Amino acid sequence: MRVDIWSDVVCPFCYIGKKRLEAAAAEAGVELEVHWHSFQLDPEAPPRQEISNSERLAQKYGRTIAEVEDMQRNIAEMAKAEGIEFNWENANSGNTLNAHRLIHLAQSKGLGSEAEEALFFSYMTQGLPIGERETLEDVASRIGLNPVEVDDLLDSNEYADFVQFDEEVARDQLKVTGVPFFVFDQRVALAGAQPKEVFIQVLEKARETIAPTAQTCTDDQCEIPKE
Repeated sequence: MRVDIWSDVVCPFCYIGKKRLEAAAAEAGVELEVHWHSFQLDPEAPPRQEISNSERLAQKYGRTIAEVEDMQRNIAEMAKAEGIEFNWENANSGNTLNAHRLIHLAQSKGLGSEAEEALFFSYMTQGLPIGERETLEDVASRIGLNPVEVDDLLDSNEYADFVQFDEEVARDQLKVTGVPFFVFDQRVALAGAQPKEVFIQVLEKARETIAPTAQTCTDDQCEIPKE
């Protein structure tokens, strides 16, 4: 089954959603054909943040640092239940444009999911600066991309138009305001890192030979703050 996923590699809910989808598909006996799409939560971010992730999120969402840290602990517990070690204290966010361009390169080689997984792991578990070239080169090496092609990519604007197109489709056509966002079989939509049971229900709905429909939920996702 085709599944189109809009996500950002600095969104912990996107990693959680990926794991829950995979578990649901395994339980339901559904083979997935995943197509990854770009969605930058902070396209104006610098390559590397000079303040802690907690300070950054507090400023972005108008919260106190204590509130953000409580939120991060809760997300870490949620991630742990899916086998993810989210070391939020060490997370170093940054601009994800180049990460998304790398995902598109990997996807052209049939390695899109491997790139997503490696980037999620680098940011959330290893605490590597996701916007820096060294991190992206390390991820590319781990999943077997050609280093010459990766250098050419990072020295150019290749696939930047793919990132822009993905984001335009998300905002203008699908009206996406946060990620993760899933579209199953190009007919059934689901927003947020929903419980595994919800993913199973949606997979079953998408397999039914019924008229196109849409189911959209809004819990457990990374959102863009309202201006």
